[in-house]
Amino acid sequence: MSAARIRLLSETTINRIAAGEVIERPAAAVKELVENALDAGARRIAVVLAGGGIERIEVTDDGAGMAAEDLALAVQRHATSKLLEDSLERIATLGFRGEALPSIGAAARLSITARPRGAGNAWAIRVEGGAVGPVAPAAGAPGARVVVEDLFFATPARRKFLKNPRTEGEHAEIAVRRLALAAPEVAFRLEIDGRTAFDLPAQTREGRVAALLGPDAAAALIPVEAERDGMALSGYVAAPTVTRATAAGQALTVNGRPVADPVLRTALRVGFRDVIAAGRHPVAALYFDLPAEEVDVNVHPAKTELRFRDPAAVRGLVIGAIGRALGGGAGTAVPAGRPALHLIHSRPSGGAAAVRAPGPMLGFAEARLPLAGAPAARLLSVPDSAPPPAAEYPLGAPVAQVLDTYVVAVAGDGSLVLVDQHAAHERLTHEALRAQMQAGGVRSQPLLLPSVVELTPAEAARLLARAAELARLGLEIEAFGGAAVLVRALPAALGPADPAPLLRDLADELAEQDEATALDARLDAVLARMACHGSIRAGRKLAPAEMDALLRLMEATPRAATCSHGRPTVLKLSRADIERLFGRR
Repeated sequence: MSAARIRLLSETTINRIAAGEVIERPAAAVKELVENALDAGARRIAVVLAGGGIERIEVTDDGAGMAAEDLALAVQRHATSKLLEDSLERIATLGFRGEALPSIGAAARLSITARPRGAGNAWAIRVEGGAVGPVAPAAGAPGARVVVEDLFFATPARRKFLKNPRTEGEHAEIAVRRLALAAPEVAFRLEIDGRTAFDLPAQTREGRVAALLGPDAAAALIPVEAERDGMALSGYVAAPTVTRATAAGQALTVNGRPVADPVLRTALRVGFRDVIAAGRHPVAALYFDLPAEEVDVNVHPAKTELRFRDPAAVRGLVIGAIGRALGGGAGTAVPAGRPALHLIHSRPSGGAAAVRAPGPMLGFAEARLPLAGAPAARLLSVPDSAPPPAAEYPLGAPVAQVLDTYVVAVAGDGSLVLVDQHAAHERLTHEALRAQMQAGGVRSQPLLLPSVVELTPAEAARLLARAAELARLGLEIEAFGGAAVLVRALPAALGPADPAPLLRDLADELAEQDEATALDARLDAVLARMACHGSIRAGRKLAPAEMDALLRLMEATPRAATCSHGRPTVLKLSRADIERLFGRR
């Protein structure tokens, strides 16, 4: 059997093949059309979808428009007005490949009506399944109106892979939302199947972020700013207590271009690793600017991926900036959703810490607070001495301990503050251990009598294999025959912790860790486990002085709004919240 003759593909077939790379679903077509509008200098963009964008996509803008001769070229492959020279080193526009319109026209029924500013009339052109019609005069406002109908009618195999209209509409909404976040100076309106998803005027970046990231995130925004070696990072992250099940709440923009970049996503995840629960994702809108020659955007036809010339520098800048943004102590009220509770997350506004301790981030044990033998606190205990003026401290003055687990305080504005004593002290202990490790090693406390802990052979092997690492963390162990481990010293910050449950939990933690995990991440996870064992427990009665010390330390400790597992440590109920709960509003 002879080999088939090689032949050139037809232009229509070439365009349909390209369409599969550039336009994989309605959201991709919407993204390309909105990017064209932004590149044309539009100040208002309206997007209307029917059938989730499968049946119809309409994008209208007030941009520069196109003359008849430009309109005829716009639907040809690799025709663009955005590259003024053949170099791809300094791309300053969202689009540049000249593939979007011909790809859409090859897979759908495309019509474009455009009118340049100052022109007497508009011009229109139609493309159906790759067949290009003539340019003809038309009525239309200055700018452009693009309509896409029956997406993938010319490539039915691709259409079969689309999801239902609701799902496709949601993907399209995410795409437009990210573009609207990237260009807050442009008014955006999005309508999906008769429902207005959002209708936003031109606004500030903070206003746009607050409008599009959701009400819970809008009320918990923390600014992020950093600069280094010609790179600049700005934007907002939501407090660690506001998370999502996926990364859909993250909008990352590089030089004005919305991207889904793994370097930035990883840096964002690492920056939040210590303050959110595993499996949850932070909410953020970050804007990264750097010289155009330091980034390659010509990586994929969809233009959402890119390559940094120095990814390590980018990653370091982002992680450091987020760490500084989240590093404040507990103090400023932030709404956290139903039932209109508020979480506390930033640094204190004034006043010195009530506890004098030798280090900046110390737990109860090191601050030498009288935990042992404290007088019993009743369900509604009354301090035996006058509390500090609430106005001087962001978390207010303690007034009671509820269920021997939650500290109740009153802030200066009259708000009710609730603190989970175990979760809060866990964070304080974790930060104290982390600070010691970063300073050279966790201080250990030798046991008067070494303790022998019986484990399973696998647990003992895992711990002994990491004995050197554990010693850096203040835990000194050695083999004691069989599956027994001898404990000679514990981290001093943990106080009189029971070695047996601590070692079993550490063995479980080490079993869950991947060998590829960075050493500092492994050690920090172990510190978090240790902190849990060295913290005051739920059900532990606290004296008034201990409750006050806990609040003051929280105000001075980084990341004190969440425990080491990402759960909130403190909630706040304002007067309005309380009145709403009682039906007074």
